[in-house]
Amino acid sequence: MKTTIQIDITKTQVSRLQETDFNNLVFGKTISDHMFVADYVDGEWTDLRIEPYAPLLLNPSNATLHYGQSIFEGMKAYKNEEGEILLFRADANQKRLNESARRMCIPEVPEEIFMEGLMTLLDLDRSWIPNKPGYSLYIRPFVFATDDYIGVRPSEKYKFMIFTCPVGNYYSKPVAVKVEQKYTRAIEGGTGQAKAAGNYAGSLYPALLAQKEGYDQLLWTDGKTHQFIEESGTMNVMFMINDTLITAPTHTGTILKGITRDSVLTLAKEMGYGVEERFLSVTELEKAVVEGKLQDAFGTGTAATIAHIFKININGQDYLLPEKPSNAFSNQVLKTLDDIKYGKKEDNHGWIIKF
Repeated sequence: MKTTIQIDITKTQVSRLQETDFNNLVFGKTISDHMFVADYVDGEWTDLRIEPYAPLLLNPSNATLHYGQSIFEGMKAYKNEEGEILLFRADANQKRLNESARRMCIPEVPEEIFMEGLMTLLDLDRSWIPNKPGYSLYIRPFVFATDDYIGVRPSEKYKFMIFTCPVGNYYSKPVAVKVEQKYTRAIEGGTGQAKAAGNYAGSLYPALLAQKEGYDQLLWTDGKTHQFIEESGTMNVMFMINDTLITAPTHTGTILKGITRDSVLTLAKEMGYGVEERFLSVTELEKAVVEGKLQDAFGTGTAATIAHIFKININGQDYLLPEKPSNAFSNQVLKTLDDIKYGKKEDNHGWIIKF
């Protein structure tokens, strides 16, 4: 494909495509043949290239290994029945990457480098994009510090990379979640809104404790009082109560501005549902469950898309949610999103880049 910037391409001599079992994909385990790379040196992004996916050579004094100056994104590409690539809301991911970059003292990645590097990579590895329902190509752009220096300061050099993975569903079945009221994921003034590596590292231990108790994920609460639901470990969360969709707002800086979240809210309004971006208290959530007013509960995210919740633990009490009918909002919006992503429904929002 044509680009306005110089991207050097070195193709792999031995593709792993033929040895890949596309019927048994484990999320994030199978990596495509190539990766896009750019280096930030002397105040500019240089040496734009695509090369075979391979290990990196890092010195022990690499700044990221010590101070965690690293951010990333996640998005997906699909194929329609004509074999064209459909890239979902990549422009929003590019903008969010730079929001994270500003918070983490990382130089922003120019739009043309991000988008043209991404699309050139996808065009080269288009055979890695699965062409059956429920499957897609997961895309991981990320930036990390590359100074070999262990003084505490922002790095002067960075690397921007993109690699891709053919994937199936992140969650193969509805999930059980536990309301977390001891540990904290983020607090106002922190880095919760950034898609920074350290945010995920800090969440692993509490999540592991919950998993040992039989729960798939946590519902994080606010760091000050632990009285209000914020988000889950891998996704934003939404609740349908009395035909109104409720999800936490993002203005506090403690919650990731989910792109799937934004898409779902847009579609909910178009479908005639009430939408409230406000903090739902743990007490209000429990009351809605007990009184049978909680009609739907689910997570939203690039990896998960829509993850149905079937069980919520609140204050040590498990609450099983009724099985969702086919006309439940979460099922409706999942089908609508999938139809747009796979080119079966007209995209009226400018969300799809097709090539």
